[in-house]
Amino acid sequence: MLTYMFIFFAKIIEVSLMTIRTVLITRGEKLYGSLIGFIEVSIWLYVIGKVLVNIDKDPIKMVVYALGFTCGNYIGCILEEKLALGIVTINLISSEEDGKKLAELLREQQVGVTVVEAEGLKEDKKMLIAHVKRKRKNEILRIIENSDIKAVISIVDTKTVYGGYGIKK
Repeated sequence: MLTYMFIFFAKIIEVSLMTIRTVLITRGEKLYGSLIGFIEVSIWLYVIGKVLVNIDKDPIKMVVYALGFTCGNYIGCILEEKLALGIVTINLISSEEDGKKLAELLREQQVGVTVVEAEGLKEDKKMLIAHVKRKRKNEILRIIENSDIKAVISIVDTKTVYGGYGIKK
């Protein structure tokens, strides 16, 4: 029973680390991603060694390994959301008047906003572009929501931003 528990929890830790490593590397954090990769593969080698010993006589190890993998993916995703590493670009499109109000509101919260003239089907618009740390994404969405300003909002992950206001590494 102890072996099963070890396999299960070690696999959860390994796969959670794999998720975080992948995020770090895609966000340009090569050193941290590589260090986590070393720990991850060390755990994997040890666990797979435990699983493969007498696997034909104890196939439950495979099931426990697979369950650990499944739970590790889930927990890794939750951890990644909580860590909220990186930067996102928030694009907002609203009427000209509302765009000015929204830009002021966001700037009051120390959000760097670039305002661009835009053209809609029936009226002129303002497009607001803000590069922010992912940790602030929900806060900024709440500010917009609480303002009662109607806007089209799109959010994209951004790998790198050079310069700008409030997002220095």
